[in-house]
Amino acid sequence: MASSPEQSTATIRQVLRLAAGRQSLLVPIDAVREILELGSLTQVPQAPALLRGVMNLRGAVVPVIDLAARCGLPPCQIGRRSAIVVVEVPGDEVQAQFVAGLLVDAVYEVIDAVVERIEPVPTLGVELPAAFLVGMLRLDSGYAAWLSLDQLLAPAQLSDLIGSASVAT
Repeated sequence: MASSPEQSTATIRQVLRLAAGRQSLLVPIDAVREILELGSLTQVPQAPALLRGVMNLRGAVVPVIDLAARCGLPPCQIGRRSAIVVVEVPGDEVQAQFVAGLLVDAVYEVIDAVVERIEPVPTLGVELPAAFLVGMLRLDSGYAAWLSLDQLLAPAQLSDLIGSASVAT
C-alpha cells in the first residue's frame, strides 16, 4: 500500500497523553524518562501546593511537581490511577538538565501526533496558562493541550515560586 504525499512529508512526534484534573494533556515522549507508581514522597516544609515533595530516584533527589497545581488548577487528588511521570528538560546556567517528577491524575497512552496539525491555543475556554502550552491537538475524544515543559518547569521560575512561598509563611 503506497502512502500519500501528505503522510510522507508530515512530521510525526510521539507524545504521552495524561490527565491533570479534567484536562487531557500531552508531553513529548522524548522528554519522559520513566513513569512510576506513586510511592512515598518526602514532604518539604513550607512548600507551596505545587511542590508535593521530593523522591529518591536511584540516589538522586528529584522534586515532584503537582502538575494540576502548577497549572493553576486544584491540586491532584491521589487515586488509584495517579502516577509520577519523570521528565527531563533543558536546565539553566546552574545545571544543564533539570529532572522532575510530575504528579498526574492518570497516564493513558502514547500517541503518534502530526506536528502540522497542532492548532493555536484559543484565547477563551482553556483553563491552563497559555505560556505553558505549545498548542492544542485534536484527538478522537476531543482536544488535548500540548504542554511546553520548558516553560512549565523553568528552573529559575520554579525556584522563585517555591522560595517566595516559604518566605510568605
